[in-house]
Amino acid sequence: MKPRFILQLGITTIICLSLGLSIAGCGKGSGKADGEVKFIVGFSQCNVAEPWRKAQNEAMEKEAQQHPQIQLEVADAMQDNGKQVAQIRSFITQQVDLIIVAPNEAAPLTPVVKEAYDAGIKVIVLERAILGDTYHCFIGPNNRIIGRQAGELIARLLPDGGNVVEVKGLTGSPPARDRSEPMREVLQEHPNIKIIHEFEARWLRKDALDLMGPVLTAQDDIDIVYAHNDPMAMGAYLAAQKVGREKDMLFIGVDGLPGPEGGCQMVLDGVLYATFLYPNGGKEAIQIAEKILTGQPYESEVVLPTVMIDKNNAAEFVGS
Repeated sequence: MKPRFILQLGITTIICLSLGLSIAGCGKGSGKADGEVKFIVGFSQCNVAEPWRKAQNEAMEKEAQQHPQIQLEVADAMQDNGKQVAQIRSFITQQVDLIIVAPNEAAPLTPVVKEAYDAGIKVIVLERAILGDTYHCFIGPNNRIIGRQAGELIARLLPDGGNVVEVKGLTGSPPARDRSEPMREVLQEHPNIKIIHEFEARWLRKDALDLMGPVLTAQDDIDIVYAHNDPMAMGAYLAAQKVGREKDMLFIGVDGLPGPEGGCQMVLDGVLYATFLYPNGGKEAIQIAEKILTGQPYESEVVLPTVMIDKNNAAEFVGS
């Protein structure tokens, strides 16, 4: 069954009421007969502006089609904490059977995730952690490993020292913190490597493009740009290209998406020196949701593997 996108809050409730059903009838294993939907799964996605987020949605939707007993309802919070809180509360009101949430930021989303958990709704937290443990399963890569590997790569590339610009994701999100702190811990062991500037580009290429321009004006000597995702790395690259300085520095990203516009192709094209694979977990989220809903054993934490992608192995990932 194809998933439906919730563009406005309450649309699923309206559909249910138009069919003469109670709100409660939309969830809690509605449609028990053979061939009918048994479980309603609500997915609260923090945004779909990033290519990685779109790939995550696509992976989840594709896997959901292999599980006809699951009906997937997708809500896009558009990087708005308040909107995401309201969407999750709508799922709670509808009494869906399980909520998957990719939090926009940890602290603002923690209370409403706890509300769902306390209401007896199964909860999977996807990729970005919340504060506390009021969920049934967390799925995601280890961003601290990525941050440390990025720091080690920078240290290898600058054995005699150099200057680094860090392009950060959304400050309140755990991936932005975890991709930064371990990198900085590594570089503290190399005092001749300096982080001369940092800025937040909210995971978006356009923001990185706009904000990198003034940095290039202010800083004459930049050796490496480390961005928390590939679109921001590309934005920084395009800003440097505008002033003819793209070959003066190396660009490092995170995500490693396949396809013609993904980070792997950027590596092959020489735009990025390297990226780090960041599996999206969409497929795994649906598989574990089914296990939870049908009473099968499941792990409460699923750590997805990562790897550095450079010119030596990028071709292996482009078509994956």
